[in-house]
Amino acid sequence: MSKKPSAVHREATSSESDVWTVANIITILRLMLVPFSFTVLIRDDGSDILAFALYASAAATDWIDGQIARRTGTVTAIGKAIDPLVDRLLIASGVIGLYMVDRLPLPLLALLVLRDVYLLYGAWRLERYQLRMPITIIGKATTAVLFVGLSLMVLNWPNVTISGEQFLLGLIIVYVGAVMSASTAIHYTVLAKRLVDRHTGQSR
Repeated sequence: MSKKPSAVHREATSSESDVWTVANIITILRLMLVPFSFTVLIRDDGSDILAFALYASAAATDWIDGQIARRTGTVTAIGKAIDPLVDRLLIASGVIGLYMVDRLPLPLLALLVLRDVYLLYGAWRLERYQLRMPITIIGKATTAVLFVGLSLMVLNWPNVTISGEQFLLGLIIVYVGAVMSASTAIHYTVLAKRLVDRHTGQSR
């Protein structure tokens, strides 16, 4: 006589299936690519194409895992938490690595890293109210612009000429992304304040 699975067993099975979705596996693979792309980049031994392939693959699959999760109906709480964190780590590894190989100026490094630290701190503060910041269109656009710019900088090509001087096209795109990043930080700050005000107002 077969026994029906217990509620505990059903809950454990459900939790495991929530973790090991295709989208979450891709996100974990993206995370694993971060240290490899960083290591190849900072070696600065002419392996720009390999570093680009690793970094761009990790960046491109950010869009792929999101599409898979939405189209298959497997958007999970774990995926929502891990995916933005992987984005932040990928951006941080890119800007730090590019600074170490003398392709990114220090002020730009400081702005992008401090912006992400600020947003992570804001997300931590929201957790105190059991709230999570939704990813908005401007946030997604900013991340996409930064990924394109950083990927081109890792490739170290192409160059563009402005006023007789040559610049990496990727650097110009990253500057655009930096301006968008500052705007996004303000946007998320306003949004977070509204979420907290609404939450505290409802809990009174």
